[in-house]
Amino acid sequence: MAVSIRLTRGGSKKKAFYRVVVADSRSKRDGRFIEIVGHFNPKNRPESITLDMDRIKEWAQKGGQLSPAVKKLLKEKGQIIESSDSK
Repeated sequence: MAVSIRLTRGGSKKKAFYRVVVADSRSKRDGRFIEIVGHFNPKNRPESITLDMDRIKEWAQKGGQLSPAVKKLLKEKGQIIESSDSK
């Protein structure tokens, strides 16, 4: 099972918020997931980003691939994580 760490969208029209989840890469964007590891609300100023860095690092070490959006969020928080399969 290929695991990815990515965003899922929540909220209503024009009031989106996102969860950072660990999910099977074959599942839908807002479908099934394994674990919620953070939240991101772009509507707040400044944007509110909460991440469970211990769990994200653990999943990345197990082979979880970070999506480009999650990499950007980690960079904004000042954290850098390399996936075990990164090239």
